[in-house]
Amino acid sequence: MYNAFSVNYDRFVNWQERLAFELPFLESQLQSLVQDGNLPRVLDSACGTGQHALALAQHGYPAAGADYAAGMIEQAEKNRAAIGLNVPFAVAGFGEMAGAFGEQSFDALLCLGNSLPHVLNAADLLSAVQDFADVLRPGGLLLVQNRNFDAVLASRERWMGPQPASEGDREWLFVRFYDFLPDGTIDFNILTLYRQGTEPWRQQAAVTRLMPWREVELTQVLARCGFTDITLYGGLDGSPFSAETSGNLVISARKG
Repeated sequence: MYNAFSVNYDRFVNWQERLAFELPFLESQLQSLVQDGNLPRVLDSACGTGQHALALAQHGYPAAGADYAAGMIEQAEKNRAAIGLNVPFAVAGFGEMAGAFGEQSFDALLCLGNSLPHVLNAADLLSAVQDFADVLRPGGLLLVQNRNFDAVLASRERWMGPQPASEGDREWLFVRFYDFLPDGTIDFNILTLYRQGTEPWRQQAAVTRLMPWREVELTQVLARCGFTDITLYGGLDGSPFSAETSGNLVISARKG
């Protein structure tokens, strides 16, 4: 799905608006790692087209990015070239970060954009979180942002708001919805509609499987992998987490 979607991902996301909203919280968390004026080294796992890593690099952070989808990394490298920054990117999925970058090579690791639910079973979740711990230095910071699946599963709400984009006379409309499956997993669907000028709309559908990890499942595996100081937020605005009402679950934790 994400290799095919990489060409439209930067249209799908309003990065100017999103980064303006998210970076203040991210930087407030990262500031706790500053030592002698040196900013922490940050790895954005599941980085997509690299926009968080590039934005942090523009703010002076030594940043890197990794993603399982080669198409996303190809687009991240194009974005890097466009702004002339030296940000390393690697094709590496969950469980492969330490192998790609080396153990204890980062002060902070980000896992944003509801990426961790692409891990579909408990064994692979444990492997992914242990890999996060392995790539972090002692005392390193982990930040995870997921949908709040406690609320999603309670409401069984399938639909998310459509997202429009336009460039000149070209228009896109991205429609996202869930299918709740009998085995407890979720199919995440993206319907992309496109047209140029007055031509008829064309459409393309893509789907990927998610595991709707609940807050307690994630905090338990974090503790099992040695993370401490686990703090929950309801979004990247730093709001308090409510399992009933928060749209997102953001977890901050430190490697013990």
